[in-house]
Amino acid sequence: MEGEKSFLACQTSVLEAGKWLAHNGFFGTTLGTGGNVSQRLPGTDILAITPTSKRYHDLAPEDICIVDFTGRRLAGPFRPSIEIGMHIAAYTQRPDIEAVIHTHQDYASVFSLLGHPVPVLFEEVAFKIGRQIEIIPFAPAGSAALADHVSEKLTNGACGYILQNHGALLLAKSMEGALLNVELLEKMCRIYYFALATGKPVSLLP
Repeated sequence: MEGEKSFLACQTSVLEAGKWLAHNGFFGTTLGTGGNVSQRLPGTDILAITPTSKRYHDLAPEDICIVDFTGRRLAGPFRPSIEIGMHIAAYTQRPDIEAVIHTHQDYASVFSLLGHPVPVLFEEVAFKIGRQIEIIPFAPAGSAALADHVSEKLTNGACGYILQNHGALLLAKSMEGALLNVELLEKMCRIYYFALATGKPVSLLP
């Protein structure tokens, strides 16, 4: 019974985050099924993750998948996101984090096409995400190669990354922190984009 309550709390947290991200356009569309969200059950090798190809606003908390770190589904009626391997790789590499969000947000996606790391130009972003937003090399969505690339890059200890030709990946010690990092990354990429468009030198954070 206690385990079921823990499952439901994580499922609810993941679904609420997914709905907020979809409503605010961080998945690239408001009506599509792109992007994915997960949360680790504290102190376990179990996570709650959004199902594949399902609109967030059509889901109930019990529809969010519960999966262990081998990929075995423990609860939920649907198949987990195809990016489950990427999420498991993140939690395995970074035991300090408890929430992972993969987005298709607009300005981060611009730099995913350019393959251009984004310097962190404001202190608030540096404190939350790290000193640079690195590029994770391309591999097909849902592939073991993508999970491997994520695992390799996450050793730098940052909490925000750009996935080449794909989108973005944000991490945090809580779901609230991960959602804030989504916003901070988009702010940073948007401002950096407009600064570059002036053609003038960009002032880097000392």
